Amino acid sequence: MLYDISLSITYEYASAANAGRHALRLLPADIQGEQRLVAGRLDVDPAPDERTDRTDFFGNSVTDISYRSAHSEIAFHVHARVDRTAAPVGFDISPPLNMLPHELNSIRSMEAHQPVHFLDHSPRIVLDPEFTGYARSVTDPGMSILAAVETIGETLHRDMTFDATATTVQTTAMEAFQNRHGVCQDFTHIMISCLRGIGIPAGYVSGFLRTIPPEGSERLEGADAMHAWVRAWCGIEIGWVEYDPTNALRVGQDHIVIARGRDYSDISPVKGVMRTSGGQTTEQKVDVVPL
Repeated sequence: MLYDISLSITYEYASAANAGRHALRLLPADIQGEQRLVAGRLDVDPAPDERTDRTDFFGNSVTDISYRSAHSEIAFHVHARVDRTAAPVGFDISPPLNMLPHELNSIRSMEAHQPVHFLDHSPRIVLDPEFTGYARSVTDPGMSILAAVETIGETLHRDMTFDATATTVQTTAMEAFQNRHGVCQDFTHIMISCLRGIGIPAGYVSGFLRTIPPEGSERLEGADAMHAWVRAWCGIEIGWVEYDPTNALRVGQDHIVIARGRDYSDISPVKGVMRTSGGQTTEQKVDVVPL
């Protein structure tokens, strides 16, 4: 499936920033066998004094920019064409949960994509008994790993309410879980915490999701937003499977990947520091258009 994607993120500062450095993870990824970046461009306004491109530990594309001069606003614009291939669902040949430690112990590699990096605490993920108890209450040791992943995701979708005003980017997974309200970032962090709590390696995926308007309604330009979902390791035979707990479904052609990491802190779209005072406002617009 071919998509044209446009993204615009703007920041306005109450007081001009006279210096700043930012790491940007905004361009759709190029992933062999899953997703091809046909063409892509990231524009920054005002133009930074320095700009370099690199690849991080997890294989994500990163653009580093820095400013040495004053600026009161900054805007990031992405234009990309992506060819997304849906992974076949196939049969569930994942081992039972009680065999997962044996499978993990057979892996000796420490490469970035290996499950060892996605088992324990990470900057935004805490293995708390409340998450673990929740996950164990809907699974059993004889259940397959894939079935456990889907069951936890479906249960979260049932018990949580999507609420765009309930949390901020700094809200912890536990705060959102206890309130049972949140956005896709919260759903994803909670599910990762639950999965890791019962020994299933899990990570965070950022990207875009094509939204389909109700029948008879026109699609609104700029109405889409950046999205997040879960990546879970389901054993040696199946490997990584991606699941969207916000919508209770396996990830398919409508999900376009930007980056993958342990949690949001690894792959936040805009991350950095600046020298300024006062607050800031931000606005985001996304369009995902199938061709």
